Parts: sequence; structure tokens; C-alpha cells
Amino acid sequence: MTFTIIINGVPREIRADGDTTLLAALREAGVTGPKPGCGEGACGACTVLTGRRAVAACQLLAADAAGQRITTAEGLAEDGYLHPVQQAWLETGALQCGYCTPGWLTATAALLARIPHPDDERIAAELGNICRCCTYPRIRRAVHRAAELLEQPELLSPVPDRAGAGAGIPDAGVPELPASGGSPPVPWDLARQSPEAFAAAMPDGLMTVVAEDMPPGTPGPARPDDAWVHVGGDGGVTAYTGKVEGGQGTRTALGLLVAEELAVPAAAVTVAMGDTGTSPFDLGTFGSRGMPHATPPLRAAAAAARRRLMQDAAARFGLPAGQLRATGGMIAGPDGAPSVSYADLVAGQRRVERVPAGSEVTAASDWRVAGQAAPAAGAARAATGAKQFPADLSLPGMRHGCVLHVPAHGARLISADTTAAAALPGVTVVADGDVIGVLAGTATAARHALGQVRAQWQAAEWDEPDPVTPQTLEAWLRAHPADGGAGLQAPFEQDQGDAAAALAAGPVRLDATYTAAYIAHAPLEPRSALAQWRADGGLTVWTGTSTPFRARGELAAALGLDETAAQVVVPDYGGGFGGKHGSDVALEAARLARAAGVPVHVQWTRQEEFQNAYLRPAAVIDVSGSAGPGGELTGWSQANINSGATGLAHPYRIPHQRLRFQPAVSPLAAGSYRALAATANNFARECHLDDLAAAAGADPVEFRLAHLDDERLAAVLRAAAEAIGWPGPAGGPAGAGGREGAGIAAGREKDGRVATAAAVRVAADGTLTVLRLVTAFDCGAIVHPDGLVNQVEGAVMMGLGPALFEAIDFAGGRIRNAGLGSYRVPRLADLPEVEVILLDQPDLPPAGGGETPIIAVAPAIGNAIFRACGVRLRAMPLAPDGRVPLPPGPGRPR
Repeated sequence: MTFTIIINGVPREIRADGDTTLLAALREAGVTGPKPGCGEGACGACTVLTGRRAVAACQLLAADAAGQRITTAEGLAEDGYLHPVQQAWLETGALQCGYCTPGWLTATAALLARIPHPDDERIAAELGNICRCCTYPRIRRAVHRAAELLEQPELLSPVPDRAGAGAGIPDAGVPELPASGGSPPVPWDLARQSPEAFAAAMPDGLMTVVAEDMPPGTPGPARPDDAWVHVGGDGGVTAYTGKVEGGQGTRTALGLLVAEELAVPAAAVTVAMGDTGTSPFDLGTFGSRGMPHATPPLRAAAAAARRRLMQDAAARFGLPAGQLRATGGMIAGPDGAPSVSYADLVAGQRRVERVPAGSEVTAASDWRVAGQAAPAAGAARAATGAKQFPADLSLPGMRHGCVLHVPAHGARLISADTTAAAALPGVTVVADGDVIGVLAGTATAARHALGQVRAQWQAAEWDEPDPVTPQTLEAWLRAHPADGGAGLQAPFEQDQGDAAAALAAGPVRLDATYTAAYIAHAPLEPRSALAQWRADGGLTVWTGTSTPFRARGELAAALGLDETAAQVVVPDYGGGFGGKHGSDVALEAARLARAAGVPVHVQWTRQEEFQNAYLRPAAVIDVSGSAGPGGELTGWSQANINSGATGLAHPYRIPHQRLRFQPAVSPLAAGSYRALAATANNFARECHLDDLAAAAGADPVEFRLAHLDDERLAAVLRAAAEAIGWPGPAGGPAGAGGREGAGIAAGREKDGRVATAAAVRVAADGTLTVLRLVTAFDCGAIVHPDGLVNQVEGAVMMGLGPALFEAIDFAGGRIRNAGLGSYRVPRLADLPEVEVILLDQPDLPPAGGGETPIIAVAPAIGNAIFRACGVRLRAMPLAPDGRVPLPPGPGRPR
């Protein structure tokens, strides 16, 4: 059927089937502000305005919107000025990846049209959208700021010049989509080429390179931290790194550091990331190693470029380089004359200079650009709906594809009947090895065709896995040890002293088991990829992966290509949290595109994201600890089954320790998650430590400090304790307001130090309320303060989910809560008071800020519950139904 919808003030003719949603119709019309998120109206990513009313576009049929006025984030700005909600989001920095931002903006605009000044309670009740990056503290501030701006339109700013530009703005993380799939202009494998060969391929300018030379024939770069910086004849500066941006803020921070070393404004620097055709090799963006790995070589390359330009200017002027000053992309002599721009110095040249990795850089104490406030790269594009994510990309002639996925972890497809799907008009069925897929002209038609394949399934066509459930999981993991292989899943054992003897001799000894459930990453942007086979037989794939070079290798191996014939491009994507490693959806798109002979886009549904992506591993952790007669820790044993050894190492001084990790056969697919196993291991250690302190009659903070030799960790512990008002309330009679308690936990991970203090209330019926979370964090030198605070706030709020209620429900490998309506993640209504304290260490290299802050949240809350009511909860999530199981009487703490 054909009908008209007025989209952002422009009548648009829409052709759609009767079951096409408004979301699908808008996106097929090229309006990509509303995002696919959940498909059930539970996340708000697709929120649009019908008139002044907010609706979930995934739940409204396109035909039912005929004749209506639909406003998306792209249409909020008026007369060239930002809408108050857009400006408020930018002023408060209320976004990380930005995928959810358009939906928040339209939902907030509708709220403020009805209620001009909502209070916090009303905001939480009315705005049920999900921000998986968990920037809720800033979102709430942004709503209040937008209410103020609605009454002060004279304060509104013009739409930024580049905010509405199309794909191809490098600082937005969206590379140009080549219509022909031509070869990249700059080869990735610089280390294999002579500088002369590379110079012939690059644009005019000076390229400074930090890269390790490799012997001829080496299959890949020898080091994971190469980088190069290009100063162009147009005056622009481009920094190349293999890292990717999925909301961590790395793009902004790295740009600040390059600007610092080159003495140019931050806006003059473009950070080109995650393109195997133009980026230096990189192992991947994970483990909070983005800043530690990318920072040193980029700073060295940028600083060397500045020195080279100073030398060129000195030669041109006939002056000593020491008399010259570089600033704002210019080099000037005494009193500002003579002067020359970087662009003039490099015009007409194609120079490549290799730079030692340890080259001198600017001391953090002398920073003028780095370490200061700066707008997040791409934020304006996200707030205007112009930022494109992998889910938004398209090419001429593109078709949409879907792949048949197994219905349960561990299931194996035996056969599938594709007759009904193949008979549908405009549908192509593809069988390529173990991949069965369908192709159609629209995503809606492709999904319908895949549904026809599913309708033919018979139970006998699947080889089903073992029927494990959450209730039988601990016994299963204990009974099914695994070899584990290499890397993070390799078995681990470390002994110091004689832990068994110390535990047996200690006058105070406690033994306990702690568990952590499987949880989902649930990034708001489900996996997505666009694949195009080039005329030269090569392949280009645009996708959201944290490991583009690994993905390239996997694609090449699976498709029979030389690695140099495959290119993986990673636009900024909508969150991953450790869940988007590898090439799964990229390989699906590539196989379908090869069969179809045209570009193909594949977008997973939310249900596929839950059922077919890997999860954070479940954990069973046995802990024993002992203390001597003076309260000193004497022995410790901690054994992790299944989730990993990360975070097992003890930060406290204990003479006798035994640490062990035993991999197990997991009934569900499991892999990396934010902070890996450190969250579970820290939860067990910090809760058990509090119990030992209580048994020894010691204050939990003083008990920790007495066993710490790490002054950085002691400093964050003191800062968090002071901010929470330690010791704060600790139990007491249960009155109308319930019992309140404060708890604390600390940890050391990824070269960072963190302590979180929590204040909770446990009502007389056991209802749990987290009142306040204070996190003190030390990650070395601070490059982008506001961006770091944003990361810590998000990590703390994200950590609230697995601490309190997130858990995968499953049976026989099937996820039973595979949707954002049934799998609960933190929302605005869960937001307690959140405070972040940063401890700057300018003499230390910057460490990552995305993972470490999450590890202390659960134990701090668990310890606060224990101090409030004497109940020790040893399983994450702590209160899946929102209640603490209180004992029937005063009783003893358990």
C-alpha cells in the first residue's frame, strides 16, 4: 500500500506492507535517527513524536501513521537553532556512545511539553528509556537543563556546522562508504613497506610513524601499539590508531593528546580509528587497554612531528629552533615574526619519518590542551540524529539479509525446510556451508521470509544441549571441569607460603561460597554489519567490533581470502562492553553478499542478541580466610570455578595465600564482559574480608588499611570513606524508615585503583533501596576529566544491574528472558545519588577508565546490607526481587 506521512515537516510517500512498522518505514525512507533496539517497545531507542506525543515506532504500524506528523531527532531543531533538549544533552555531556540519544531527546521533548518542570521522581516515572552506557546522572541533569532552556530561548545555540553533515566526517567515526569498493588510499601494513613506497600512496604532508620493523614475510605486525600522525598540506592533522570507539570516549581523549603534542586546537585533529585498510595493526580495544596502548605511540609520533616542523621552520628562517614557538598550527619567531603555518611547511611534500617509541613528550604537568574540558567527538551529530552507526549504513543496490540461528546454546542444526521462504516474491534463499539465510529488498521482508523457514522447523531437526538451569548450575560447573586451553581461560594456580596450615591455625577462620549469575551485555545496538565484495575480488565490511584485525583474519580464513584482500571498517558503534569481539555478524553479511552479488546488510534482532551472543560467565567462588589473635590476616584461599582468574590477585598483605582458577564446561556461550572475572572475584574477596573484620571486631575500613602497602589504593579507600561519612549508620531497630547501613569495597585492576562506598536502606519487609554510591578512582594521569567522570558514572550505574537484579534465566540452553522487557537492566528509576572522586596522578601514564570502576559496586552494596541488617548475601544478583530475606527475629548475622 502507498500513503503519505509528514516526516519532520515534509510529506513523504511511503510504500509498505500491512505489517511494516513505522520504525521500519522511517529507516527505509532514510530517516535513521530512530534506532532499532528491542522490537517490543521496552527500550525507547526508536521513540518518535506523533504530534507532541512520544510513541515507540517499533510498536506502531506505518499504515496507522498515515497522514500524521512524525518528528524524529533530525527534526527537533528549528530555524537553525538547537532544540532545548539537544542543547541540554550537549551541555551536560549526557551521552557516551550516543545510540540511545535520539530516542531520549524525543521522549524528553514530549515530557516537557506536558510537564514544564518535572521533579526527579516524575522524570524517572515518565522516562522509561534505556541508556545501556548508563549515563543516567547526566540524563537527569539534562532534563532539568532543558526545562530551563525552554524558558530562555535566547540561550540556544545554532546547530553546529558539521552536526548535520553526511557520512564521512572522520571525527564522527563514520568512514566514507565507497560505491565501488575501491582500494583504501593508505595501506595498513606500513611496517612492510619502505618509507618511499608509503609516501607515494599518502596525501601531501608529513607522516611521523611509530612502528616496529619486521622481517620480510612476517605474517602480521610484531607489536600491538603502532601509530602514526599525518600533518597535511591543508593544515589538518590526522592521527591513525587501530583502536575503536564504542562509547568509551577514547577518540576524544586521544585527540586531545595529539593536539597537545602538536600545539594545535583540539578541533584541528581527526582521529582515524579501527579501519584495517588505513590503521596500524592493533590487537583490539578491550581490557581497558585503549588509552594505555594507544597513548604512548600517538604522543611520540605527534611530538616528533612538532620537532620536525620546528627544525624545518628554523632552517627556513635561519634562526635557532630554540628561539621559535609553536602554537595554533603556526611556528613563529621572537615577537611573532617571522611566522609560517604547518600547512606551508609541508605543502607539496610526501615525507615519512620513523620515530622511536620512547621519544620525548610533553610532561602532564605542562599540559594546556590535554587534561582540560572538551566536547566529546561526534556528540553534536548524535544529538541531531545525524550520527550513523553500523545499523544505519547503506549502499546503492543493497539488500537486507537474515540468517537462521540455533534456538539454544549448544544446539546443532540438522536440517531446515526453505521451500516456503524461497517461494516468496523478491526473496532469495542462501545456503553457504552451515549458514542458511534469506535476502530481500527490505528488512521487514527478510524477517518475514526467515519466519517462513522457522515455521517449518521440527524438534527432531535440532540436536539439543543438556537441560541445565540456574538452579542446577553450581552443581553442573563443579562436576564438569575443563582444560580451558590458553589465555584468559587457562587453568591458574598460585601459592605463597602455606595457606592450608595458616587457615588451620588461625583463631578466626571463615569459609564461604559466592556465586555470580550469567548476565548479558545487552548493548542497545544489536550486532550489525554491511558487506560489499569489490570488483578486484576483495571484501569490505563495516561492522561494530572491538577487534577489527582479528575479525579480518577470521573473515579471510572462513572465506578463503588473503588477509590483505579483506578490509574491516569500524564506525563508532552503539556499545559493546566486551560483547562485540570477533566477526560473527560480519561473516554472515559477507557470505550473503557473496551469494547475492550485491551489498548486504544484516541486523540481529534483540532476541538473537540474547540467544546467540556470548554472556558474562557464571562463577562459583570458594573462599577461606583466617585472622590471628591481633586481628591480622594470616591465610587466604580463593578458588574460582568457570569465570576466570582476572582479579584473583590479592591487593592486601597476607603471608599465606592460595589462588586457583578452574575452567568448567559452560552450558551457555560465555566470553569477555566489562572487567572480565574481576567483578566476581572482587565481590567474593571484599565481602569475605568484611566478614573477617566483623569476626575480628575491627572496623572494615581500618581493617583494610592495616593490610595495605599500596598507597594509591589506600588513598581511594580513604576518599570514598570520607565522602560517604564513614562509618555512617550501621543497623539498628527497624522503624518505619527501615534500617540503613553503609558499606565499602576496594580493588586494583587494569593499573587503576578504585573504592566504592554505598549507603542502603532495608525496610521492615526487606525492600532494598540503594541511597547513594560514592566511587573514588585513580587511573594515573587524567587526560579528559569530564569524559572520565562520565565513564565512571556509567560503570557504577551499569554495575548496579548485575549487583542487584540482572541474571539470565535459561533451561536447556534456551534463554527464557531474551528481551529488554523481561531481562531487567538499570533504568533512570534505579538511579541513586552518584558521586565520583578522581585522584589525579600526573606523573603516571593514563590507565583505562571503563572497567575498573565496576568491580567494587556489588561488594560495597553487599557490605552495606550486612551492616544495615546483619544479612550476608553471597550470590549476585543480591536482590533479584528487590528484597533482602530478613531473619524472623533479631537472630545472629548469617
